[in-house]
Formats: sequence, C-alpha cells, structure tokens
Amino acid sequence: MKIVLAGGGTGGHFYPLIAIAEELRKIEREEKLFELDIFYFGDKVLDQEAMFINNIKYRNVFSGKIRAYSSILNFTDFFVTIVGVFSTLIKLFFIYPDVVLVKGGHASFPTAFAAKILRIPVIVHESDTYPGKVTKWAGRFAKRIAVAYPTCFKYFPKERTALVGQPIRNDIKIKAGEGVMEFLKLDPSVPVVSVIGGSSGAVLINDTILEALPKLVEKYQVLHQTGSGDKYKDVIERSNIILTDNPKKDRYKAFEYLEPLALKMVAGATKVFISRAGANSIAEISIWNIPSIIIPITKSNGNHQRQNAYEYARTGKAVVIEESNLSPNIIISEIDRMLDHPDIYKKMTEAKNFIDNDKAAQIVASEIIKLASKHY
Repeated sequence: MKIVLAGGGTGGHFYPLIAIAEELRKIEREEKLFELDIFYFGDKVLDQEAMFINNIKYRNVFSGKIRAYSSILNFTDFFVTIVGVFSTLIKLFFIYPDVVLVKGGHASFPTAFAAKILRIPVIVHESDTYPGKVTKWAGRFAKRIAVAYPTCFKYFPKERTALVGQPIRNDIKIKAGEGVMEFLKLDPSVPVVSVIGGSSGAVLINDTILEALPKLVEKYQVLHQTGSGDKYKDVIERSNIILTDNPKKDRYKAFEYLEPLALKMVAGATKVFISRAGANSIAEISIWNIPSIIIPITKSNGNHQRQNAYEYARTGKAVVIEESNLSPNIIISEIDRMLDHPDIYKKMTEAKNFIDNDKAAQIVASEIIKLASKHY
C-alpha cells in the first residue's frame, strides 16, 4: 500500500504530516495486514530525523507561489508551476499511490493536480479557520475533507467534511514534568514566560520582547525561540547589550529552534506562552493547556492567522494582541494580568477548547487506510 503526503515546506504543513505518518505506522504495526510505503512530496524537509524514524521517502516538488498582490513574480511563477506539475506527474505516475493526502501550501498544488489527472483518491486536511487556495480547490474533488476548526465547514461540501482537529506529533503531546527546571537551569520560584514565533521565528515579536526585556526579567524568566540564522544572532547580540550589568540577565534564554524534547521541557516549565497564530502553534499550546497571548500576522492568506487567533480566544484560553497594538507595555500588562490574578489564570486553564486535537492524526490516518484499502 502506497501513501503520498503532500504539503508546503513550513512547520504548519510539515509537522502535522509527520503526526499522521506516525499513526499510519502504528496502524501498520497493529493490523499487520499490509506493508506501507509512505512518501512526502514537498519543496523541502524540515526534520530529517522525523523522516527517518517514520521511514518516509522524500520526493522534491517545485512550484511557483500564487500571490494575492500584483507582482512580476506571479507571471514567472506561473511557468514554474507548469513545469512543476509535469515533473510531479511523472514522479506520481511511477509510484501510483493508493491515496494522496493534501495538507496545503503552494508546493502541494502540483501533487494535488497530478493526483486529479491520474484519478488517485485525494484526502484534504485544512488546519486553519479559512482554507488555503490549494485545499479549497482540492476540496472540490477530494473524497474526504478534514478540518481543524468548525468555522471551516462552510467552505467545503458538508457530506464529505468532518471536524477532526489538528494532528499533533506524539512526542510533544504531553509536556514534561519532573526535572524540567533543572534541565533548563531555571529558578523554580520565578514564573516562566515562553515566546515562540513559529517554526522560523518572528522579527516583530523578537523586537518587542527585546524592548520589554529589562522589565520582564524583573519578575519572570523568559525562554525565547527566535528563529535560526541571522534572527538568532541578532537577538543574542542585542540581548547581551540590553542586559549588560543586569543582575538578573540569567533569567533570559534564547533558542534558535526547539526540537521535540526541548519543546516538551519548555512547555513543562511555562506559565504563559506568547505565540504567533499558526494552527500548529495554537494546537500545541492548547493540548498543553497553557494560557497564552496570541499575536497573529496582520497579512496572511485569507486573513487566516487573525481568524485562528480570535476563534481560539473565544474559548477563553488566550488573549489576542494585534500587530498594530503590539508594544512592550501591552505585552507586560497582559502577562501581569494573568499571573498576578490567580482567578483569571485558573479560569483560562479550565476553559474548554472547541475540539480535542489529541485524536486528529489517528482519525485522518484511519480514513487514509480505509480509502486506500478500496483502491489497493
């Protein structure tokens, strides 16, 4: 049995596919009725170890980006996409999978288009409150459509659509417990605030946290995922200057990227998260049941980050700060409001989410196997 997982090369697309692959392998081990060949079709691999552990074979897909604004690149990328579709069509033909799962992102379009031409059954999973261009289009012919938010139902045929939640990797579902503070070299008596700007970091959030840093370390310990490369280097250089001679400078720790074990440890230590509004980030924070401050990107496809943020905030588990309102004082004020008032903090932790994300990957994987069995 052959399964193709298709998605763009961002953490929001890649890691839910890994979570689904984990469940596919679990079904394979438990049922012992078939052997699975799992392929990932995308523009890049974000985690080679996860690919190896789950025995996923990679096929590179290239595609032009469809922009919502006028640009000469839209013209040139059109031809790149055409070439990408023909290239992917050949790769998909020689594999000829039983099912293709389309996660979204411009890099998934050639695979979805090729699957349509070859009449290979397609399943779509949409993580956001508003579907991306590829998932919305693929939903027209997909056999099954899974969504993470109830507000996304209206964009797809109801009879083929199910609310399942966001697939989350097994190795980060449960936050770490004992030994967390020692592992991260933190003071157990000082509350921890953690900042995650998505898989690639967020410059605006980095800048705001750095401005707020002298006041933040007076009351809190700050764990900051900055993004890699120049972002991390810039944050380290600036934070060293900002905290020079500050007796509490050890309360700030910056990280380029948080691999699964480190992410579980950070979650186990954290009292409040500050995060972007990517569906993956929100789902992880939700499953850990940690109150959060969500800062959506102002301009995103279909305004999906703002919609994700406000939909999640309606549960009572988070507050939203718009980029236009973002400032060091507002960030500090919101953190203080949560942590200085136990009744508010308790209410946020006890608030119920609109969907249980714990079973999402399992549900999608089961549906893939069910559909593939008919085609196998």
